[in-house]
Amino acid sequence: MNARMLRMLMAVAMLAIPLLSSAQQDSGQEQRAVSWAGEVASIFQDKCQDCHRPNSIAPMSLLTYDQAKTFAPIIKYRVENRVMPPWHINPDVGVQEFTNDRGLTEEERQTIIAWVDGGAPEGDASQAPAAREFDDALVWRLEKEMGSAPDLVVESEPYDLAAVTQDKWFRPTTATGLTEEKWVKAIEIRPKNAESRSVVHHSLAFLVQQEDGKAGLPDDVDIPFGPSLFMEWAVGKAGQIFRPDTGKLMMPGSQITWEMHLHASGVRVPNAQVELAVWFHDEPPEHRTILSMLDAQGPSSLDIPPGEIAVTQGNFVLSAPARLENFQPHMHMRGKAMSMEAIYPNGNREVLAFVDNFQWNWQINYVFDQDAAPLVPKGTMIVTTAWHDNTENNPSNPDPNQWVGWGDRTVDEMAHNWVDVTYLGQEEYERMVAERSAR
Repeated sequence: MNARMLRMLMAVAMLAIPLLSSAQQDSGQEQRAVSWAGEVASIFQDKCQDCHRPNSIAPMSLLTYDQAKTFAPIIKYRVENRVMPPWHINPDVGVQEFTNDRGLTEEERQTIIAWVDGGAPEGDASQAPAAREFDDALVWRLEKEMGSAPDLVVESEPYDLAAVTQDKWFRPTTATGLTEEKWVKAIEIRPKNAESRSVVHHSLAFLVQQEDGKAGLPDDVDIPFGPSLFMEWAVGKAGQIFRPDTGKLMMPGSQITWEMHLHASGVRVPNAQVELAVWFHDEPPEHRTILSMLDAQGPSSLDIPPGEIAVTQGNFVLSAPARLENFQPHMHMRGKAMSMEAIYPNGNREVLAFVDNFQWNWQINYVFDQDAAPLVPKGTMIVTTAWHDNTENNPSNPDPNQWVGWGDRTVDEMAHNWVDVTYLGQEEYERMVAERSAR
């Protein structure tokens, strides 16, 4: 067992051990005088309030001092245990540079803890930053960053969901209406209205189209193409902007097949519906990125005994040099940790990413900075290791006495590693490696 894997196993074992507060760690040291107005409000504005505001996804608002003070003990617990903000990647293992890092720095974390430990004082209210102004929660979130409205919007069929019923999986197909080839620069999915948002657990959009699987790929790369996952909506992920040199290809006559997981809310929703927004490149990009499941696990791979922590592994061998754009683990209520490791053709191993504090109700896509995204040679094996905690020590476990297998329901389990793979030609790969080494 290599040293990196040993550190990961130790980190997983520590999940059940309560973390010490800063007061316990630094007993005998005088705590800093931290106030809401002086330090904490600006951190909340940057890392918390997009979700913790009226009509957004969080259960309470944290826009004002009074609101934040009310929940101060809960805030400390969740911040101290790296549950909130939802950024659960281990800060000491693997790539640490991300384009969408929403986590707290260690200094920010300790500032919030010190504020709560000091009685959560307001400080001089006149020194607090001005309140943020927010867009409506149901706008296209990427529109401001893209600088324009979407080029294409595709809606699913509506579904009439009863007030009380079993979970439903609705899988309609919708034509995109495209009449020419287009390269995608950004994608976003959202529930179409507030009623839909209350009952849509998640939604997948699969791109269905006829093609030879060669466009945008090096000549020596041969990948079988069928319906492929285009984008998803879940709490923690709504869309993605691709790098300037990459994109996804949409063909004339293409269709979107949806998978909408719906759960009843106690109120009938006759029009549960999601929609997909797409922004296009003006010119075809250099590379095509393909969302792939780099774990080769499936329905027969999970058989988790009651009262145990199970460890499973899957692997995927890359048929060409590639740049790995992200790491997105997916598990359900018993999922606790997942790692992505590269075994190179020369036998060397490297842990690329490790989520050691997986939270099942957050589906987070950790997008690497372009200069940090792993460049891997042809023949590299990507090994995905997943840990599931089916013991009574897992507070999310609905029943530690049950055997658990693979399934779509939240009380069943999965172990996916979704990665956008940008395949490269050999000469291009060598050039990119040399340029990065020079920097």
